[in-house]
Amino acid sequence: MATRQKLFTQLEQSPRFDVAIIGGGATGLGIALDAAARGFKVALFESHDFAKGTSSRATKLVHGGVRYLAQGNISLVREALHERTTLLANAPHLAQPLAFVMPSYAWWQAPFYGIGLKMYDVLAGKAGLGRTEFLSRNETLKLLPNARENGLTGGVKYWDGQFDDARLALALAQTAASRGALLMNYCAATGLIYENGKVTGLKVQDKETGQNYEVQAGCVINAAGVWVDEFRQMDGEQTKRPVKAMVAPSQGTHLVVDREFMPSDHAILIPKTADGRVLFIVPWLGKLILGTTDSPRDDLAREPAAFKDDTGFILGEAAKYLTRAPQRSDVKSIWVGLRPLVKPPDEEGGNTKKLSREHTILVSKSGLVTVTGGKWTTYRAMAEDVLDQAFEAKLLPTRPGAVTVKLPLIGSQSPSQRVCDAPGLHQYGSLQNQVLAMPGADIELCPGLTEAMVRYAARHEYARTVEDMLARRSRLLFLDAKLAASISPQVANIMQEETGRDPDLAAFIALAEQYSTLPE
Repeated sequence: MATRQKLFTQLEQSPRFDVAIIGGGATGLGIALDAAARGFKVALFESHDFAKGTSSRATKLVHGGVRYLAQGNISLVREALHERTTLLANAPHLAQPLAFVMPSYAWWQAPFYGIGLKMYDVLAGKAGLGRTEFLSRNETLKLLPNARENGLTGGVKYWDGQFDDARLALALAQTAASRGALLMNYCAATGLIYENGKVTGLKVQDKETGQNYEVQAGCVINAAGVWVDEFRQMDGEQTKRPVKAMVAPSQGTHLVVDREFMPSDHAILIPKTADGRVLFIVPWLGKLILGTTDSPRDDLAREPAAFKDDTGFILGEAAKYLTRAPQRSDVKSIWVGLRPLVKPPDEEGGNTKKLSREHTILVSKSGLVTVTGGKWTTYRAMAEDVLDQAFEAKLLPTRPGAVTVKLPLIGSQSPSQRVCDAPGLHQYGSLQNQVLAMPGADIELCPGLTEAMVRYAARHEYARTVEDMLARRSRLLFLDAKLAASISPQVANIMQEETGRDPDLAAFIALAEQYSTLPE
């Protein structure tokens, strides 16, 4: 990968692109890859790190959406099920099938939910990962050895997928770069450029040096997630048109505990909690994720803190299904993501569970293309839809689609361990030998993380700070925040050697404190 300095030199020498994208989350990176794979000249600008926001804070599921099936949203489920299969095929080192069990504590639950899950199989068709099975009480306990036995009548087993979201985002960035796209993290879009009332480019700033650049583009795409309205407002002020917010942020909270609370390779689906939400208990990278919540939030914090009610809710619901339930003191990490839920017309807030998870694309009078909503599983289809809208608006010349359906991502050419297993070299897929060739391959900072991995992240994976390394290149912050804090000084020293800059150790230590502390 080219150094950061070389990337900015390239930007300065050749600032004209076909497509300029604001936002380096799942949506923006997916669009960058699709556009580059079609031969367009692409630039993408992310104000922080790739997947810093929502895209690194998912529940780690590649799924069709069982809850959407219950809502009757058949088209969304069908699309997601087929995209699920595509994602698993294109990134097998980062995404694999995962079996789920829904334990039943009333006679009617297994047949009632089982019929719906059988329909899930039908909608998946040839894209199915395994058939839904009805389980006896003993079969359920065998698959879920720590499930609460009292009142258990049986269960239903079905299949979905899981993945490492931040690592997948990085694979998208690397694959897009291999197709010629220019991708910059810590480079913020600060303004839109206009000519005769039309958007013709972006003003961007290198956040490390403060240097400003102007980028020309035939098509500017606003894929800033929950922050898309900021750029829509800029566009409205320039064109003197009123802009109504289209995003209602929803906060999803996750708790991570040791695997001993459910020593199984099967995830648990709790289809209806006390307040009607769905809750998952998911094995991931050697730990167990409990979540998620769905709570409205008015602000757009980069590091949103958990609500006390949400953490209590998750622990309380988990206790209803586990013989030995985790307590506050057992939580290794707590993290929160903001979902960009799309408001219906004239929506003034309210219950975010009822807002749309489907993506929405708007093309303004000035030609600014905005996309928000959706979910990780359908990132590839969203990218295709965005480019189709750009073609229809005559912002780009039409080129054949479906180029990413069978496009393997960087690192995918090698079999790997499962995502539910503890972290290690397997997360690099076919790039493992490149990591092993780095200095420090035999120096372990903690289980699953070596000095070589830190050096590799700085040289080849766009990592600039301790947080980049321990939150998203490694997922240690999300797995065990106190352990991440304890090794962060060593990581900071290596990062400083590699980048020649301050890797923001103090900021990471403060962040790790937030991730390790439940609200009182």
